[in-house]
Amino acid sequence: MGNLFIAESIYTNGTFKEQYSLYVEDGVIKEIGPTEQLKGKYQGATVHSLEGKTIIPGTVNSHNHSFQSLLRGIAVDRPFLEWRDEALYKYTPYLDEEAIYTGALFAFGEMLRYGVTTVSDFFYVHNNGIAYDEAVIQAAKDVGIRLVLARTMYDWDGAPKAYIETIDDAVSRTYALAKKYQGNSMIHIQPAPHSPHAASPEMIKAGHRLACEIDTPFHIHVAEEPFEVEEILEKYGLRPVHYLDSLGVVDERMIAIHLVWLEQAEIDLLGSRNTSLAYCPSSNMFLADGITKIPDLVKAGVNITLGSDGACSNNRISVFEEMRMCSILQKVDRLDGTIVNAQQVFDMGTKNAGEILRLPIGKLEQGMQADFVAIDTNDLSLLPKTNLIANIVYSMQPNAIKDVYVKGKQIVGDGKLLTVSGEAIGKRVNTFFEKTKEKMSRG
Repeated sequence: MGNLFIAESIYTNGTFKEQYSLYVEDGVIKEIGPTEQLKGKYQGATVHSLEGKTIIPGTVNSHNHSFQSLLRGIAVDRPFLEWRDEALYKYTPYLDEEAIYTGALFAFGEMLRYGVTTVSDFFYVHNNGIAYDEAVIQAAKDVGIRLVLARTMYDWDGAPKAYIETIDDAVSRTYALAKKYQGNSMIHIQPAPHSPHAASPEMIKAGHRLACEIDTPFHIHVAEEPFEVEEILEKYGLRPVHYLDSLGVVDERMIAIHLVWLEQAEIDLLGSRNTSLAYCPSSNMFLADGITKIPDLVKAGVNITLGSDGACSNNRISVFEEMRMCSILQKVDRLDGTIVNAQQVFDMGTKNAGEILRLPIGKLEQGMQADFVAIDTNDLSLLPKTNLIANIVYSMQPNAIKDVYVKGKQIVGDGKLLTVSGEAIGKRVNTFFEKTKEKMSRG
């Protein structure tokens, strides 16, 4: 028999069902129904009591750079290019395989505590191989998070050497990882040509071809900063989305990141091709990128999910935080309190993400993966009990997140990681910085 999770209520099919329970077998939701009914039906099941708590879907962080968690607090309050050079480019030479593992363990552990059950890690520190990619994957396995490794394909020679690959190497290595983990419900590999700025036209097309071959989405940064738009215009005579369309890659597989600096014709094209956006509002604000036109993209038909971006450009990695930021930023930008509502952003952080990443996650329904969060609805940040979705989005504090389950396995209990201790992760992070300071002082 499987496991029966008994809760005060469960969010399923768009509503909160009182005195409902989940029955899970082999990490998959087999049935959701009234508690007394399921208790009678599954008498041999292992019962997990979550009385006094409400179960909601685990959130999905659709865009993160795990290694950047190690660089949080470095080069803050700086212009974008200065931030990039002083944080990412300056510290990349000191990132060995152990550091990459530590950064991923750190990032994934922190976001799990905040209710993230799946992360798409846009990872580009390959160091001329796949050992660093495997370090990220191992960290995900060890801490217990579901991982989409958006393996970055990067050939701009102005970047650190650890980022750069030839097209053949990028394709063959990404393909090898995809084949290795094919059929693994916890690890998924998807191609990610970095951007029109940092990936050549040939690299971008190769990433798209690979996505078609292995039948996955592909990820790409698009129009985050004005300088990128100007560069693409000068080089190719086209704005970024139209340039990508000229390469034949603007389609339903595209998960664009950011999409800040767009004209209406680009928005209309993206919508007509059923593309998707991984929107990172806090990062866009932190780096002074600008404000993505979410209402216009929604109206055009673009599918939208939420990401935190790296923890040195946010600097929090909570999708619940991004729900709140998305809604209130759009409200003040448009001077319209109705423009993006709580239900919309909750869906962006949960079910939309599953659909966009093409995974059975983000919803609590029969046949979906048993990834869920138990929240204490008596926590002061969720009172009074008026509109629970609105309170989750606008007022919930992390201390209300009590338990987190991935594939039916408890990963967080009473707010603490159960797989790898927070103390152990913190020790690894501090050791990395002590060693790095020594290396930097020696030149």
